[in-house]
Amino acid sequence: MQPARIEGRVDVEGGSTWYEKVGGGPGLPLIVVHGGPGFPHDYMTSLDELADERVVVYYDQLGCGRSDRPHDEGLWRVERFVDELERLRVALGYRQFHLLGHSWGSQVAADFALTKPSGLTSLVLASPPLSIGRWLEDARRLRAALPEEVRRALDDGEADGSVDSGAYQGAVRAYMSAYVCRMEKWPPLIGQSARGRSDRIYEVMWGPNEFTMTGNLADYERTDRLREISVPTLFTCGRYDEATPEAVEVYSAALPGSEAVVFEESAHMSHLEEPREFLAAVRRFLARHDPAGAAEDGNS
Repeated sequence: MQPARIEGRVDVEGGSTWYEKVGGGPGLPLIVVHGGPGFPHDYMTSLDELADERVVVYYDQLGCGRSDRPHDEGLWRVERFVDELERLRVALGYRQFHLLGHSWGSQVAADFALTKPSGLTSLVLASPPLSIGRWLEDARRLRAALPEEVRRALDDGEADGSVDSGAYQGAVRAYMSAYVCRMEKWPPLIGQSARGRSDRIYEVMWGPNEFTMTGNLADYERTDRLREISVPTLFTCGRYDEATPEAVEVYSAALPGSEAVVFEESAHMSHLEEPREFLAAVRRFLARHDPAGAAEDGNS
């Protein structure tokens, strides 16, 4: 039996944002913040499996997926995405809720948590790039571990500007297959998100490709502020993740009392590569932090 699904829209700065509420149950709602920037929620919908115990809320950030697509590039800044999340929470009327952010979404979720928002009960930061400096350093190390012919194709393409060539794009796919999703055949959910993505948001906030940081996230660094987060927090990553286990260990150590889980057969898409293990870890964490009487709290 498929869980119930209810769609809606919320007015935010720059337009309106689409959301969907899935399932129900006694647990507090879980709001899911997708990655990107500009890569909509579809690839996260494997979290529907959690909707037997609680409402799971997905939304497409402004500019991608089913949300409005304004042309004002001044909208593509972290603080606006944080404000968008708060407007969603207010519109949903949740007095208590959990929050899960994946990849870029973990930056939005962490910055949201740092505002001390009303009702936030726990936080899951999955494959988090919470220090862009560390992320880029790790990316150089991961790239150096690729086969020589792949490294050469990346270096040559960037040196002569042929980043649209088949050789360069093939080398990018090799990197992605090693560190983003290690499944031989990528799940259709990733393709669904790819069809609704906004390359322009990615360019403005990150850059032209995975290896070239020219966007406004270049100075993003939150390691020293993580200790200000005051709710129970779970960090997750894959053993072969772009968000490396070493980085996640640093983040977890910076937030006393937090937990960290590394999924041994995963890269950056643990929720798709090891869904049973990922969902079990998140399910246990959320259940431990559901307050007694959650079902009577008016959050369903």
